[in-house]
Amino acid sequence: MEWISTERRSELLAATTTSVWKLELLDRYGIDLAYSDDPGEVERVMSSAVTETAAWAAAGIEQRRIKTISEPASKYMRGAFVFASHLVGAGEDIRWLPRRLASTLFLPGNDMFLIDDAFAMFNVHDGDSNPAGQQRENDPRLVKRCKEAFEAAWTVAVPHRDYRPV
Repeated sequence: MEWISTERRSELLAATTTSVWKLELLDRYGIDLAYSDDPGEVERVMSSAVTETAAWAAAGIEQRRIKTISEPASKYMRGAFVFASHLVGAGEDIRWLPRRLASTLFLPGNDMFLIDDAFAMFNVHDGDSNPAGQQRENDPRLVKRCKEAFEAAWTVAVPHRDYRPV
């Protein structure tokens, strides 16, 4: 497992050619909480994310995301649902995985990206849900296991259009 910088993570994402699959496991992210009370900053971040999502969609890059969610949903996750609606509108396929549906799944211990079906990246967080580093792994056996875990979760996760936070 290779530790990579935030800059390297961004470079790897920018170099994506076919697919970006993301599995999110946390109910809140400290990095988002830092600006969540600033409507201007929320709008800037959302605009940037929508622009990137639309650009990937226009380039034919498959974007799939699973957002694990506790129920009843926190205020943060209800806001994340609204944010996700904009990403779906821009071309990302998002599904919600209520924890009650995840009990029989074997998922990675950290948030995960699968990039171009070639390597996995993991976002490591500290106890306050703040970023603590990123890891990259291209061992085909691990990539295969991550893909299988993602696909298993995808089959039980609820499409964004059908999910309503409770």
